[in-house]
Amino acid sequence: MTNFRSDFLNILTERGFIHQCSDGAGVDELARTGKVVAYVGYDCTAPSLHIGHLLSIMMLHWLQASGAGKPIALMGGGTTRVGDPSGRDETRKILTLETIEDNKNQIKTVFTRFLSFGDGKADALMLDNAEWLAKLNYIEFLRDVGRHMSVNRMLSMDSVKLRLDREQELSFIEFNYMLLQAYDYAELARRYGCNLQMGGSDQWGNIVTGIDLGRRMGVPHQLYALTCNLLTTASGAKMGKTASGAVWLNEAQLSAYDYWQYWRNTEDADVARFLKLFTTLPLAEVEKLAALGGAEINEAKKILATEATALIHGRDKATAAAETAKTTFEQGGLAAGLPTVAISRADLAATIGVLSAFVDAGLVASTSEARRQIKGGGLRVNDTAVTDEKAKLSESDLSGDGVIKLSLGKKKHVLLKPA
Repeated sequence: MTNFRSDFLNILTERGFIHQCSDGAGVDELARTGKVVAYVGYDCTAPSLHIGHLLSIMMLHWLQASGAGKPIALMGGGTTRVGDPSGRDETRKILTLETIEDNKNQIKTVFTRFLSFGDGKADALMLDNAEWLAKLNYIEFLRDVGRHMSVNRMLSMDSVKLRLDREQELSFIEFNYMLLQAYDYAELARRYGCNLQMGGSDQWGNIVTGIDLGRRMGVPHQLYALTCNLLTTASGAKMGKTASGAVWLNEAQLSAYDYWQYWRNTEDADVARFLKLFTTLPLAEVEKLAALGGAEINEAKKILATEATALIHGRDKATAAAETAKTTFEQGGLAAGLPTVAISRADLAATIGVLSAFVDAGLVASTSEARRQIKGGGLRVNDTAVTDEKAKLSESDLSGDGVIKLSLGKKKHVLLKPA
């Protein structure tokens, strides 16, 4: 393990963030003297980021927390209009300007949990690349920027090469994405003195293209690149994806309880690694938790879930989620903190098919999946296994608390509440 002089790179190294760095010694010296100005870009393709984005958000957090310099969270109000082809097998859907703006405003809220914004030297900035990209004149852009870009090099980038090798269509608008991202880096360098771009390993080609473009366009200072791994779980599954969809950071898309449950269900082999990456617990405490074996590993998972949830949703909601889980699983009770889905009292009076109820509650994606779960004994109503796929739910199924508890397996629960 490399020993750096800066707290920033030592923290990232010890916690397992660093995958590639264009010049470790150069970044280390900037960080040691508090002169890093680093950005990460986030496109506005959905109303919330997901936990796949958490690695880079945590890197921005540790940059500021370690005193290494100034973090910049760059909203992709401009680049989202184009669509990043990295890691994609097909063209992203083109969003309306109104949708992009709405997504951006919802995404921005999560960063206040990790960064301190303001006008000070080390305070974080939140910017939008539409500020400069939306004003570009195409002819001038081709002349002043495009002439520095090598098509040969662009074709060799994984985001392009993999699509072409598979004979999958790559639109001209997507092909231009790396040019716009490279221009972002050059523009941030000129406007704000930015000297480091961070991101996932799939962005390495785009980032180093930005370094080269900045040099060619006369940026006077050295630019650097730093990436983290795109994490998978110990079993090889992609982080941030579940059977029911992405693990969103905003509560409007995923409740604090469900977020807590995602981390609580971490595989044993991942607990120590995720405690380092997704919490701010001291490493000495992480090592103690990592040493737990047998049934005690579940206590480490609960701590991981609570600490990770506290970073996103606050300590109170994290504690409440933990208490809800304890009441539900350990004490066999019906916790009021479980996710609740409203149903029409009139519909319930007329009876609702059990298959449709589980779909409407978001526990399964389709009635076909619900049937498969019933055959495997995976669905329960008020803690009783569902055995008849034609069963109906009615007002007689309401508990003394006025709700119907639907369960998928042992750990996914939703309360149906008449409205």
